[in-house]
Amino acid sequence: MKTNRGRVLTIAGVLLLVVAVVIVPRLTRSKGASGGGTGAPPVVTVAQVEQKDVALYSEWIGTLDGFVNADVRGQVTGYLQRQDYKEGDFVKAGELLFEIDPRPFQAALDQAQGQLAQATAQLANAEAVQRRTELDVNRYTPLAREQAASQQDLDNAVQNNLAAKATVATAQAQIKTAEAAVETAKLNLGFTRLIAPIDGIAGQAQLQVGALVTTNSTPVTTVSTVDPIKVYFTVSESEYLAFNRRFPTHTEREEQFKREPLDLILADGTTYGHPGHIYFADREVDETTGSIRIAGLFPNPGYILRPGGYGKVRAANRIAKDALLVPQRAVGELQGSYQVAVVDGENKVNMRKVTAGPRVGPMWIITDGLKPGDRVVAEGTQKVREGALVLPKPYQGPTAVTENTNKGTDN
Repeated sequence: MKTNRGRVLTIAGVLLLVVAVVIVPRLTRSKGASGGGTGAPPVVTVAQVEQKDVALYSEWIGTLDGFVNADVRGQVTGYLQRQDYKEGDFVKAGELLFEIDPRPFQAALDQAQGQLAQATAQLANAEAVQRRTELDVNRYTPLAREQAASQQDLDNAVQNNLAAKATVATAQAQIKTAEAAVETAKLNLGFTRLIAPIDGIAGQAQLQVGALVTTNSTPVTTVSTVDPIKVYFTVSESEYLAFNRRFPTHTEREEQFKREPLDLILADGTTYGHPGHIYFADREVDETTGSIRIAGLFPNPGYILRPGGYGKVRAANRIAKDALLVPQRAVGELQGSYQVAVVDGENKVNMRKVTAGPRVGPMWIITDGLKPGDRVVAEGTQKVREGALVLPKPYQGPTAVTENTNKGTDN
């Protein structure tokens, strides 16, 4: 009995020893790992809050259009006989683009010139008759006074002379009519040559050779002046009024346009290399949208920009004085509120709520909650919590608001 009890005690002792040697250290290590012991503080990058004057920009959707768009239309009815230009090429004013079959119009001109010649001959004949009747009047007048000829003969001569003068006047009117017909025929013959009305880029032909052109047809093509090129965009009435209050005179506005020209962001996201300026504001505000149409004018050497294209027009609308700037990635958003992690002089974290303003390039304007010189966590915010000790390193990302990066949008 004693032997069995001793064996049981021996086995129990061995089991306790195994627990003490194997299991307890593992539990201790597990507890230490899950309990979050005091390891090294996390490394974060911090940026100092900057304070400076910043230009705030607004953007609007713009539509490109030619400075002048001249439609080339048929002014006579006829069949297109020839196309004399290459679509999309630059053409000079007066350059031949299309030709309508001129033969019917040449025939009409020849006929009008023949009618003019006939009217000219009739006038010459009428003038000869009038001179003869005038001689009769001159001959019968003294004879009738001396009673060598009857009064009836004189009256007949006078009437014949008046009739001859009327015939001359009619012939002269017929000549004017014939001359007008000749001029009209010449114009119509000239209209068979469809020429470029302006210097510019000639568009696609809307009618092909052999097509019938009428005065009611669509334009055969369009020529557009594209250097400079217009960009139309709309701004709200409040923006328009605010700008004009800041720059109430034409001179002040012109100076502002020179200081802050328009930028054009193209469809591929690149910024067009030639700044523009405001050309005009429309005469009225659109009642349905409460906006006003603005036209910007941009240089277009090489004719890269074409009518019908889209882009974003960007311009400075105001200056934020003494703005506090932090990198955008330093600002966290949670349920509509914003916060940043501020690192104090002892390298401890203070989670602080802030009021965020407009974004400016890679930076964010903070209107409340920070002061100049504060250090905020720019990278590593997911590693920190309130009161945590961190190891700060300088932030190397884009922070400076420069000429090329300060063009953000006003929220």
